[in-house]
Amino acid sequence: MTTILAFIDGSAYSASVCDHAAWLAGRAAAAVELVHVLGRRERADEPANLSGNIGLGARSALLEELAELDARTAQVAQKRGRLILDEARQRLADAGVAEIAVRLRNGDVVEAVHDVEGDADMIVIGKRGEAADFATLHLGSNLERVVRASVKPIFVASRAFRPIERVLIAFDGGKSALKAVDHVSRNPAFSGLDIRLLTVGPQTTEAKRKLADAEAQLKGAGHAVTAEIVAGHPDAVIAERIGADGIDLLVMGAYGHSRIRSLIIGSTTSEMIRSCTIPVMLYR
Repeated sequence: MTTILAFIDGSAYSASVCDHAAWLAGRAAAAVELVHVLGRRERADEPANLSGNIGLGARSALLEELAELDARTAQVAQKRGRLILDEARQRLADAGVAEIAVRLRNGDVVEAVHDVEGDADMIVIGKRGEAADFATLHLGSNLERVVRASVKPIFVASRAFRPIERVLIAFDGGKSALKAVDHVSRNPAFSGLDIRLLTVGPQTTEAKRKLADAEAQLKGAGHAVTAEIVAGHPDAVIAERIGADGIDLLVMGAYGHSRIRSLIIGSTTSEMIRSCTIPVMLYR
């Protein structure tokens, strides 16, 4: 059976992550595994550094007090984590998801993704995390790290769920874009949806050929597809199409360049995730 990993953290995005996971699971007859990760600051296994001008007796007493405080903090974090998972499980059950598993983990989110993604077919995560300040262009601190580290498709949930009917695939002919087209053509979650293929750039013979091949693959799988090539800057053209066509989901390849190159020339992936108010599905 198809399995969807849904990472929740108790933030405002957790409900949306659950709702999008439920939508995907319902259309693909998939199971959902809910994962909540307790960060290192919520654990009690790292001793404090008390070097300095503290007397030996005072230092021992303070160590004991801090150890007790850490233990209580860890216990509260564990209880809160289980509550977050229980509430999310109930939300999925109410949405009709039959197969639901939960997992509470310690450590780093990226490490958790690496450890548990093996048997999953897709990962759903919120755009921003619990610690985000919700500034307009702020991205969750873990999001890019997760996308770059994972080998699975990543579904980045928007702030609020709405039914998905129209899908835009930003297609540049690269490996990740081809992977996206292949996945969409085979995934029952996309069955019956309105699929738009968009290539941004000059109308070269090569671009037309690759776009036609992608369109043929999707149509061969039974999808209703329209395809076009539009000149311009990818960020601006994609954003304009999303608004003009009432797109509900953007599908695109993710981070085709290194972090260093992205710092120099920018990243279409990051810009689209920042600016989009709709969910984004990413492939590497």
